[in-house]
Amino acid sequence: MHIVAAVDDRMGLLFNGRRQSRDGVLNERIASLCNGELWVSPFSATLFDGVDIVLHIDEHFLEQAADGAYCFIEDVSVRAVADAAKSVVLYKWNRAYPGDFFFDLPVDKAPWHLDGSEDFAGSSHDKITEEVYRR
Repeated sequence: MHIVAAVDDRMGLLFNGRRQSRDGVLNERIASLCNGELWVSPFSATLFDGVDIVLHIDEHFLEQAADGAYCFIEDVSVRAVADAAKSVVLYKWNRAYPGDFFFDLPVDKAPWHLDGSEDFAGSSHDKITEEVYRR
């Protein structure tokens, strides 16, 4: 599986049960990355309203997703499926938001390595950084 998430400078995902931010350009970029097919939790499904993408929505989407599937992480821990992950794509807001739920896969440690990084302008953020990590 390929894990996709949008995080702040402290790897935050949520604060008080709500996502830290959102960006329409980022959503389209994620749709392109995953070739128009993405696994998500019910919480994350509405984030992709209006995006040309096929969503597989399930409370247990990480366990249900096929080997090469893209999974958008927002409100779940990824530690239990870390061994199944082939890559991690992090979209960084380049800001520090309040947060109380964090991305919990340490991509800054082995076996992970940064394979590529690219900055792009979003619709609500001047700069979003895409970082791709591989084993």
